[in-house]
Formats: sequence, C-alpha cells, structure tokens
Amino acid sequence: MTMSETIQVSGIRCERCVNRLAVALRDQEGLESANANLMGEVTLTWDDERTSRETLLEAMARAGFRRLTPA
Repeated sequence: MTMSETIQVSGIRCERCVNRLAVALRDQEGLESANANLMGEVTLTWDDERTSRETLLEAMARAGFRRLTPA
C-alpha cells in the first residue's frame, strides 16, 4: 500500500541541504518520492510493503535531518 506523509524536519537551511537530503534518501528501497522545501517540510511517499516510515526517518536522521515533534 502506498503511504504519504508531510513532516517537519530540522537541518534544511538552503538548496544544498535539500540536495543532501535527496542523496540520503536516494537508495532507500520502497521510497517512491521525496520532496523538501526550504521551510523544512518534507513530503515522503513510500510503498509500505517495502519500507517503513521509521526506516525513512532513520535515514534522514543519519544525514542530520531530525523530525520536529509537533508542539
């Protein structure tokens, strides 16, 4: 099943940061799309049978992009 979610992350300050995030997610099995903006919003679309939200969040965290918890 295809899942989609927009999350707020820290660490995105410039276009280079967006590119670094793209590289961090590039080889993730099951990731269908990832779009980030300079406001720190990342929209992920993935195949839930091939990867999980947690796996994608961990890959982003390893690259320095941490999910901001809702206030």
